[in-house]
Amino acid sequence: MALLTLLDAQLAFGHLPLLDHADFALQERERVGLIGRNGAGKSSLLKILAGLEKPDDGALQMQQGLRLAYVPQTPALQGFETVQDAVSAGMAHMAALIEQYTQGEGDLAELQTRIEAEDGWNWPQRVQQTLQKLGLDGARRVAELSGGSQKRVALAQALVAQPDVLLLDEPTNHLDLAAIGWLQELLLAYKGSVVVITHDRAFLDAVATRIVELDRGRLRSYPGNFAAYQAQKEEQLAQEATLNARADKLLAQEEIWVRKGVEARRTRAQGRINRLHALRAARAARREALGRVRMEVASGQPSGKIVAELHNVSKAFGGPPVVQGFSATLLRGDKVGLIGPNGAGKSTLLKLILGQLAPDSGRVRQGASLQVAYFDQMRAQLNPDATLEDFISPGSEWIEIGQRRQHVKSYLGDFLFSPARAASPVRSLSGGEQARLLLARLFARPANVLVLDEPTNDLDIDTLELLEELLQTYDGTVFLVSHDRAFMDNVVTSTIAWEGGGQWREYEGGITDWQQQSERARAWLAPEAAAPAPASKTSKTPRPSAQPAPAAAQTAAKSAAQATVKRKLSYKEQRELDALPARIDALEAEQAAIRAQLADGTLYQSDLPKAIALQARDSAIEEELLHALERWEALGA
Repeated sequence: MALLTLLDAQLAFGHLPLLDHADFALQERERVGLIGRNGAGKSSLLKILAGLEKPDDGALQMQQGLRLAYVPQTPALQGFETVQDAVSAGMAHMAALIEQYTQGEGDLAELQTRIEAEDGWNWPQRVQQTLQKLGLDGARRVAELSGGSQKRVALAQALVAQPDVLLLDEPTNHLDLAAIGWLQELLLAYKGSVVVITHDRAFLDAVATRIVELDRGRLRSYPGNFAAYQAQKEEQLAQEATLNARADKLLAQEEIWVRKGVEARRTRAQGRINRLHALRAARAARREALGRVRMEVASGQPSGKIVAELHNVSKAFGGPPVVQGFSATLLRGDKVGLIGPNGAGKSTLLKLILGQLAPDSGRVRQGASLQVAYFDQMRAQLNPDATLEDFISPGSEWIEIGQRRQHVKSYLGDFLFSPARAASPVRSLSGGEQARLLLARLFARPANVLVLDEPTNDLDIDTLELLEELLQTYDGTVFLVSHDRAFMDNVVTSTIAWEGGGQWREYEGGITDWQQQSERARAWLAPEAAAPAPASKTSKTPRPSAQPAPAAAQTAAKSAAQATVKRKLSYKEQRELDALPARIDALEAEQAAIRAQLADGTLYQSDLPKAIALQARDSAIEEELLHALERWEALGA
């Protein structure tokens, strides 16, 4: 029997139906991931399930005595002095029952039964146990807590009551990687049922046992985690496409537009993965040619290939160093992710890289002609009274993006805004839609360096996939700060990770690659750390094996590993491996040229046989690229 059931629910704001005869049931020990577009009504649905709001029509049924706890997107902790006060508020109902019992008010037998059913006599001990389990200091002032710590307090307040159902609205927003991992483990061990709204795909893959999608007022259920949902959704969309093709012309046009926001993003997932491999291969090739780049700059050749070069850079603000001894060379076209706990100094490191902050020691050299654009997370750039098209392109119906001219309505369509909404005021947008509009404006401005600080907060999954594609095809440099693991893995070509004590280190690849490389480095160091240090070592303080390897040791390990790989390859295989990056670049260049010829459709009218031949060559290149990338990975492994 279901713990709670929503039947034939209807909810509308104005003419927009958020729930259209929607049904939902939650079973015991289920962990449901609730997904959908921004503005679809997910938060409203969660509040209805929590009993905080009522639908316009329909019914919500619950098992008798069911205990629910709701944690909103922004924790409501105003009025609490300390963390213990806030967490104890989760047991306020029990404290009131005990007060009634001790005062002799009401039916004492019934009160005693209710108190004992929830083990209420021990509620102060439960508060202490919950504080300890969640790593919270009960004496800390709530006003001094960071956003991530406030999320923990709100969760503790909900969990202390031992609810049967836990309802969470965007719990991973503003949490760092460690906190997200902690929350995953907490939910996996939770004995009740969970409904969670989140756009963090890696989190859904780890936690969810069922995905429920709110799409145009209807709830669709998909068993399994997010990866299973994607496979089922792709099949469903293909079936829908076949049915829609039989509809009348007007309906078909509307359905095609709707599918563009979902189907086109998902069915190209493999293409994005292949493109990411190519980006990383090209980056590796540039790294090998770094010496030649420096010589070209020194000899007066056109600059700009190097975005920033840092040598042994350190920075502190009157205390322990935020950055210590960091060196890196960042090249044009790199997609660089920065990861570390909140407060580690990611913003400081970015300012050092971009020359906005001088180092205490070391040397920083910026490339020439840098045009930097920032994603404004605080949304101060938004004018609530402007229309969407005026905000993007004031006074003109056209925008220039690189060498391409595009109508503003068409451009807004790329960011999932329909032409009908182009004249709507900015104030009518939801939080996620506002973030999407800011991204549209960001990409409409000329810039060769993009700095995106937590751009994924409030963005739905469709928009995340759109942003991934835009960043992968962007030919400038990207610096990305995000705790969304799937997003980082799909975008960045290298990751600069905080390793404690002001130490930062650059790794090839995304978060998953960083985790694997870090584990290998620690495993490589472990035997050496276990033995006494030789007298000839220059290091004054030996590091414990749990710490990452020093840069020199890691470089030596990497060189040794590469040498081992080269010894195992035959001469012919080594020649093939060396030639593959150039081969991949050539194929991509040829493919880009072909697609440019076919882009506007005129070739199909003027020279149809040539257009067909180019289309066939484009498909052949796709196969050759895939084979080359697979071969490059196999030989490089």
